[in-house]
Amino acid sequence: MLNIVLIFLISIIAFLFLFYMGKEDVSAPKEMNIDLYTIPYLVQEVKNTFEGILNKNIADLNLNRQETIKREKMKSLIRKNLRSCSLGDTGAKEYVKDYIKEILQKNSGIREDNIDGIIPFHHSAMLTPQDKFEIILYLFKKQFQYDALSMLIETYHLADLKIDGDTKHYEITKEEVEEIYALESICLHFIDKLEVLAQRIYQLYKGFGAIDEIRDMKLDGVSGGISGIPFDFYNYHTNLEKSDHRNLNAYNSIWIFFQGKTIHLSFLGFESQRELVRVCKNIYRYGNPGQLSEKRGYIANDMKDGSRVVTFRPPFSDRWAFFVRKHDSILDMNIYNIITDEGNELLIEILKWMVRGCLVIVITGEMGSGKTTLLKILIQYIRRTYTLRIHEQIFELNLSRVYPDFNILTLRETDTISGQETLDIMKKTDGTVIILGEVASHIAANWLVETSQISKMTMCSHHARTTEDLIDNLKIAQLRVGGFHNEFLAEEQVVKAINIDIHMENIGGHRYISRITEIVPAEDKDYPVKFLPAALEYFQRNTDRKAYKTVDIVGFENGKYILKNSFSKRASNRILMNLTEGEREEFINLFHSYIREEMV
Repeated sequence: MLNIVLIFLISIIAFLFLFYMGKEDVSAPKEMNIDLYTIPYLVQEVKNTFEGILNKNIADLNLNRQETIKREKMKSLIRKNLRSCSLGDTGAKEYVKDYIKEILQKNSGIREDNIDGIIPFHHSAMLTPQDKFEIILYLFKKQFQYDALSMLIETYHLADLKIDGDTKHYEITKEEVEEIYALESICLHFIDKLEVLAQRIYQLYKGFGAIDEIRDMKLDGVSGGISGIPFDFYNYHTNLEKSDHRNLNAYNSIWIFFQGKTIHLSFLGFESQRELVRVCKNIYRYGNPGQLSEKRGYIANDMKDGSRVVTFRPPFSDRWAFFVRKHDSILDMNIYNIITDEGNELLIEILKWMVRGCLVIVITGEMGSGKTTLLKILIQYIRRTYTLRIHEQIFELNLSRVYPDFNILTLRETDTISGQETLDIMKKTDGTVIILGEVASHIAANWLVETSQISKMTMCSHHARTTEDLIDNLKIAQLRVGGFHNEFLAEEQVVKAINIDIHMENIGGHRYISRITEIVPAEDKDYPVKFLPAALEYFQRNTDRKAYKTVDIVGFENGKYILKNSFSKRASNRILMNLTEGEREEFINLFHSYIREEMV
């Protein structure tokens, strides 16, 4: 009996010992291992917390009705913001980040005395270039909001041209980031550190990785994966992930488009192929445009804030890549702040009367030359009494946001509604002015010629380098999809439809209008009465005779806009027909002797 009692007592003591030891082990990590927390660990913790909230059955909590409804609404709000934050919704993003900060403090025990163990804020030599850049950008954002990146670049002249031997390029290097960090003499409080940490966790969890904050800034665009060697190639030939040349890989390629300059952020990258792929798969998803797959190797779409995004993947492209083009950097609709070169007063007056006079205008130029910006600005000269109907492949002009007082409706083709159907239904919406956005295909070029014949005014942009190239492209469109079989007749149709070519240039970030060219149709004249002269005239018209001539109205020479010619009688009469009595006198006085003789 005594042995049994002893065995029983020993068992109880052993049980109590193991119980308290186990209890101590469970609680220890919160205090003992906090400094061992890593960013990936915290990302997973945040993810698990959100999943736990969303998967929890509120009914199991046995709450009263009012509290149950409150919890359900909160759960629904969290789900909504988690869904929207990765679609370009900055409001939802801030909501999720605030929740992440709460999770970090309450669940993970992040405090002022241990946060430096996750990101070494206290030791600048241990911070990576990405850490320093994100800290700098955060501090600039506190002061300048979404102009932060622009102010940072301009303050430290980061967009200046760099010369490397015989080559010239735009680049922001890790040495520049480290120098700026030292010059800023940064001192962070706990709340600042928590903001930087929450942003890092957010961008790896629901955001767009290393470009997440950059994408929100007011700049022209950001892209990734477009330089370096495709990962699959290097992964096949060498183990690049484990080599000292990971920065050569395409997944560490990030570029921004700033004031017409394409700048390489060589200090920044996605750090892994998996992260680049994740961003490419998420960044285009607004509006459910479909699935990016091997069969469908690219998707062009817009984001919730109006940015245009195009994503690519193998095997259609040699790498995973994305391009985000933003137009919210152009919020200042004062044309004098955009067209600044000498002689801009004359140029702006001519632009105003061309728009007010309802000429058919095509803005041409290379990508990044400022076509869309100019198109948006010129809308201000359209009469408020006119109704605007916009056709775009992707919603990127966002004219209703810029001109909320105008009568504007924007349509685009979808998987089930063709572009031709869109234009056909647009004709039934009482539209006065039709804007086609970017004409980038033969079908769209044919629409341009078609709409210019039925609307009071048409405007669009095109990538042609010269006026002749523009006309040739539109002529080919007429031959291929417009129903024309005679080349001369197709060209004649084009030149009768288009009045003006405004050509944009971008030289080293300096955007300007290089010329305004009028397209003047050849004058029709009767055939001679006699047979031989008539036959000669016929063969001339059907061989080498052009259906038009080009006349430069304004040119950009030696840094100055110069008036070179007046409008033709055809264009002048059309402008005058659409002006009021007082406006006609202003228009005539603009050119003085240049056009007085033509309009007598």
